[in-house]
Amino acid sequence: MSSSAPKLWAGRFALETDALVHQFNASLSFDQRLWPYDINGSIAHVKMLGECGIIPVTDADTIQTGLEALRDDLETGAAKLHPEAEDVHMAVETLLTERLGPVAGKLHTARSRNDQVATDLRLYVRDAIDGLRERIGAVQDTLIALSETHLDTLLPGMTHLQHAQPVRLAHHLLAYFWMLARDDERLEQARARVNLLPLGAGALAGTTFPINRQRVAQLLGFDGVIENSLDAVSDRDFAIETVSALALTMMHLSRLSEELILWSSHEFGWVTMGDNVTTGSSIMPQKKNPDVAELVRGKTGRVFGDLTALLTLMKGLPLAYNKDMQEDKESLFDALDTAHLSLSVMNTLLQNTQFNAERMAAALHGDFSTATDLADALVRRGLPFRQAHEVVGQLVGDCVRTGRVLEDLTLDDLEATSGLFADADPAALVSPRGSADARAAYGGTGREAVTAQLDCARLRRDHQKE
Repeated sequence: MSSSAPKLWAGRFALETDALVHQFNASLSFDQRLWPYDINGSIAHVKMLGECGIIPVTDADTIQTGLEALRDDLETGAAKLHPEAEDVHMAVETLLTERLGPVAGKLHTARSRNDQVATDLRLYVRDAIDGLRERIGAVQDTLIALSETHLDTLLPGMTHLQHAQPVRLAHHLLAYFWMLARDDERLEQARARVNLLPLGAGALAGTTFPINRQRVAQLLGFDGVIENSLDAVSDRDFAIETVSALALTMMHLSRLSEELILWSSHEFGWVTMGDNVTTGSSIMPQKKNPDVAELVRGKTGRVFGDLTALLTLMKGLPLAYNKDMQEDKESLFDALDTAHLSLSVMNTLLQNTQFNAERMAAALHGDFSTATDLADALVRRGLPFRQAHEVVGQLVGDCVRTGRVLEDLTLDDLEATSGLFADADPAALVSPRGSADARAAYGGTGREAVTAQLDCARLRRDHQKE
């Protein structure tokens, strides 16, 4: 069985394409989302063709008007892409030809589908990056707002998932702010490399027509043109780099998700997620499941897989274009869609999560997380830190063996451990709030340091909005 889909390249072929081959070869099912960019790129291209005298200005104007009308009709649903078209480029050109007749064929002068699809993709990714950066900024704004609310909320900071030292919840949340700031920076840098025009490279070797690539770049808002025609049509670094940045973003969201999942458990009880962002069990009436956070954690693997697929796709391809590269779109689109949705839903989850300050404070009692402060007190009284570490380590061991905690220690207990504790205030030395506030160095969890960090975060957001 042969395919009845029109083929604009079929001149040298004696037989129609087999229907199964057509189905296997076609990409419209997933690249149809590129049609607005295909039309916009075509409008800029044909405008340049007319300006350069490559085709008559009257024909260029006719084609441009036809493209603009087609764009309007596709936006409103008055027109539909032919489902049997091979790809989005053929679908758009076929519709245009049906409307304008043979003159529409002049649109493809001095270009190939190879440089055309590369242009469409770059336009699409450019817009997608802008949208992703907005989503990142929204999560950052929520983290700032939560940090302002919880500037004086303390919780056990952990290493190895063991209680380590008291930290401010604001300090903990702002760690994710700065992760996302790096993600935003990576996307900003990737966008600069995305925003170069490949159109004009032709199939691989350029064109014999006296085109003005810089003019097309100007019309489409590109910062410049790609210098080498072979590189222009065969490069997908921009897609890989963007997905690589998104893999890091998803990894950061996954880490935050993991903590929210742990913190929402009965054993922790540090957060309570709203009923509108959780789900229940079909059999256990009491369950309230953190499905949003779990799905973000799970979808991270999808984006990692998309990155691996793109790298594997490109690793063995000789110059220039190869049909393998049609497979770039599904992985690219999936990564962009997944990251955008995950950022959006994470913001909603954070905005509908209550942080339980009392449970966090209770978790600090008796957890030995102020032991380092006892060692620091000895250091300030002249004892080398390694010796102070050993003294306090023995003290903690004695407490564990006798069933006591640091908060139970009296001045006599401390002085019996080391004479350097003479006249010390035991309660002050083991106070979680005193411990946190003592870490006032830049970047630390002390109140003044975190307040300064919040100021820096706000300034960073102002910069990102510029």
